[in-house]
Amino acid sequence: MRELFTEETGKFKPEMLPNNLPVAAASVVPAVKKLISEVRSDVFWVSSSNCGNVLDFSKVDASTLGADRVANAAALTQYCPLPALSLDCGTAITIEIVDEQRCFRGGAIAPGRILMRKALFSGTAQLPDIPLTSDVPDKPGFNTATSIVFGVDRGITGLVRQLLATCCAEYGIKHCVVTGGDAEFFLNAVPGLEK
Repeated sequence: MRELFTEETGKFKPEMLPNNLPVAAASVVPAVKKLISEVRSDVFWVSSSNCGNVLDFSKVDASTLGADRVANAAALTQYCPLPALSLDCGTAITIEIVDEQRCFRGGAIAPGRILMRKALFSGTAQLPDIPLTSDVPDKPGFNTATSIVFGVDRGITGLVRQLLATCCAEYGIKHCVVTGGDAEFFLNAVPGLEK
């Protein structure tokens, strides 16, 4: 099995790519795809159309399935007992479900913590842009900033718990793997996740 390398989009640099090994990549950020393609013309780009030998997509409409979600699902087949799901915590929160027959069964897409904060900041007249913290708030906020943190961070953990409970019950999932730039927060906030 080959080594799996992941990097947050904002931290990625072309020199991180190995020169002497084949590269398979998945990105839904056009600028990153362009940058990688300029450095390495031989990259295998992960998509639902070229991963049919790893995953069965017959139960979903894969025509709009992002490469990031395909990569997460494919990684489950290689690194985790099935059935399993991937919880990817970044700009968006995504869930990818793979059953015991390696069939991709869909999942969920919701806004991540940064996106929720940005929506409050840009969609209202006076709410401030609040940076992320790694702490899970245990009390309601006492001012606007702490109320945003409590509302977003406690709210999103509730959202994730509900999504996980529904998905696990529907498909008998025992393994929930967390990934993404905000994974550490969710590992601390939601019991039962694996890294």
